[in-house]
Amino acid sequence: MYQYQKTNKYFAQISSGMENLGADELKELGAKNIQPMHRGIYFEANQETLYCINYQSRLISRILAPLNKFICHQTRYLYKKAREINWSEFFSVDQTFAIFANVSNSKIKHSQYAAFILKDAIVDQFREKIGKRPNIEKINPDVWINLHIESDFATISWDTSGGSLHRRGYRTESVEAPMQETLAAAIIRLSEWDGTIPIYDPFCGSGTLLCEALMRYCNIPANFLRKKFGFEFLPDFEKIIWEKVKKETPKKMIELKDGLISGSDISHKSISAAKKNIKNLPCGEKIKIKKIDFQKIEKLEKAIIVCNPPYGIRQGSKKEVGELYKSFGDFLKHKCQDSTVFIYFGDRKLIGKIGLKPSWRKPLRNGGLDGRLTKFEIY
Repeated sequence: MYQYQKTNKYFAQISSGMENLGADELKELGAKNIQPMHRGIYFEANQETLYCINYQSRLISRILAPLNKFICHQTRYLYKKAREINWSEFFSVDQTFAIFANVSNSKIKHSQYAAFILKDAIVDQFREKIGKRPNIEKINPDVWINLHIESDFATISWDTSGGSLHRRGYRTESVEAPMQETLAAAIIRLSEWDGTIPIYDPFCGSGTLLCEALMRYCNIPANFLRKKFGFEFLPDFEKIIWEKVKKETPKKMIELKDGLISGSDISHKSISAAKKNIKNLPCGEKIKIKKIDFQKIEKLEKAIIVCNPPYGIRQGSKKEVGELYKSFGDFLKHKCQDSTVFIYFGDRKLIGKIGLKPSWRKPLRNGGLDGRLTKFEIY
């Protein structure tokens, strides 16, 4: 038996700043013995709950099932322990695989070298058994394998998600520097929007925040469009249980009310991308999007406003971006009475430019950006 089969314990990877949110979500989805830590969450789950979390989680990046855990002082021992796993139980020689490794505070110093040793162990085993080896595919492999070594303690895990869960499948069109889907989902969750008042994004870009708001309101699973998951390759995968999880979905989905979710952007390219992406989701046609400068919007009263305005890395000089934020702050003060605003600042230095006092600010990462989600209440 593999480690996850003995314990029913898994590890969820999540972006920094979202650990407690993710723990709450895992509890809602049926996980037990939840233990958040930096950029990850340990939890226990049966098969149905594991499939459900992969299918429905809006915040988790990947869920890893540990196969083997061991003390590892040298690469020779890593190779030996990796050979103990019967890799042909998980995937065939005709399927591609990728390894993502992380090494810290260990005698094995380099992540890439550790991944290379694990790769050798896998292909050597196939070659000895079958006479040929599976190929590496770094971009879009059939299966993903994880290696984590910390303080000379190694864990080899199977990626039950089959690649990052932020790739929902609805974003077929994109713009520069798009917001990651898991971050957008966290912003919608933190806004506590429940559909009793409209939600609006005046810098909608390719529509990620609008798509995540739609899926949350309509109870559409985050990975509704995903074609395959890594757990389908596990040796104890139960197709009947997986079909049951998917069959329950339509019963819980609800229709979107007209005018409840809408957005705008000044860029024709962004509007075109957003419309195409939103149409990939059920009820997407009910989201209203238009091309307009936020300063020309007549008013946005009694609404939840969520947005990720340009922050200067690609959109212009610091002076121009500062002026944009000041103008947006003036717009909020004068045209958005009785609204609650959630702005994601990719550059924290821009928070002061808005000219409003925040109710709170929370650290949330977007890729390599250490940004802040900030709440403003407009009276």
